[in-house]
Amino acid sequence: MQRSPIRFFRPAHVRTGLITLSLSLSAVLAACATTPPPPPPPPPPPSIPAAPDAPTGAVLADWRGVITAADRDRYQRRVAAWSLALEQSRRQTGSGDLALVGDLIDPAATRAGVTPPEGAYRCRTVKLGSQGGDGGLGYVVYGWFACRIENTALGLKLTKLSGSQRQAGLLFPENDREMVFLGSMALASEPAARTYGQRPERDMVSVLERIGESRWRLVTPWPANESNLDILELVPAAAATPARRR
Repeated sequence: MQRSPIRFFRPAHVRTGLITLSLSLSAVLAACATTPPPPPPPPPPPSIPAAPDAPTGAVLADWRGVITAADRDRYQRRVAAWSLALEQSRRQTGSGDLALVGDLIDPAATRAGVTPPEGAYRCRTVKLGSQGGDGGLGYVVYGWFACRIENTALGLKLTKLSGSQRQAGLLFPENDREMVFLGSMALASEPAARTYGQRPERDMVSVLERIGESRWRLVTPWPANESNLDILELVPAAAATPARRR
């Protein structure tokens, strides 16, 4: 005798639920197939250590990949900083003898062979122009302090060792007449500046230029305070010179 096949009966509400679940799963799978995943968040901006205790690695040659947007703007407007600062220094009263600094404040005084040798330097700051307009000093010439240039794992590092405003940072090769300095500023009794990019109000972008046989200047356009152009003169260390706080 031939047996009839066994058929399982599902109630109508069960069949409807299964159909609905199947359609829902199909919709989810279709959405996953057509909707791309969200892009990953952008990486944080890089920072460079201004101290030689950074991890060993290749020399940092591309300052453009490190500089912040604010400092890039200052760097691009450095010609305007020179113009305004010199105009104010000629028109307004100042402190110190500006006539004695010579080529230090001549924008065209640059020479080839900018890379400075390592070692100890005497350095002094000359501030040109006033962020306070006609109400401020047109220039200030300060006394001599101690600076150092040394070779680190990340490249040449410049440090101002004494005074109440002390910058430290790396010198990036740019061309035969310029190196770009990215660093930070320490004030008063603070510890030495260490890292560019972590405290925007202390960040600095400057240009190192050679202006004599053994004479360099670090030019900072649009500094955070006081002047419109800061110049740090550097000469190889010699006999001690009486210093004035800066």
